[in-house]
Amino acid sequence: MERVSSRRTISSPVGALTLLASDAGLQAVLWEHDRSGRVPLPCVIKDEDHPVLTAAEAQLREYFAGERRTFDLLLDFQGTDFQRSVWHALLGIPFGETRSYGAIAQALGRPGASRAVGAANGRNPISIIAPCHRVIGKSGNLTGFAGGIEAKIWLLSMEQGQPLLL
Repeated sequence: MERVSSRRTISSPVGALTLLASDAGLQAVLWEHDRSGRVPLPCVIKDEDHPVLTAAEAQLREYFAGERRTFDLLLDFQGTDFQRSVWHALLGIPFGETRSYGAIAQALGRPGASRAVGAANGRNPISIIAPCHRVIGKSGNLTGFAGGIEAKIWLLSMEQGQPLLL
């Protein structure tokens, strides 16, 4: 069966974001300069109105305005079982807080899987909403981010009440 998604691009303080949705939920929040192939895309992508896209755009706008700390959207994660477990773990990181790759691996009952958690985190298709920007290195260092380190810094600063200009 052919996977079909609807698409909408929105502006945000961290650049243009492309939202993809299926009837099952939000599939992706992609960055303006996202690396090709980082997120497997559906076979067919159409530009059209879709209620999931409308809800995602509204909630992202509220988030960027400082009016929303959690998202209430159906999510349609496409990945391996392990990747989906990591992405669901991201949803549990509270607004304004961070976790290390090792802490996520430990929470998943896989204490030796820090690197695998990092790889899955790097392929998170639903950036910001599944907050991969809240994942940092063991030493507290900010590590790679699909939207760029500047966007990661901005998102974390905004969540901690210290918004920066990009």
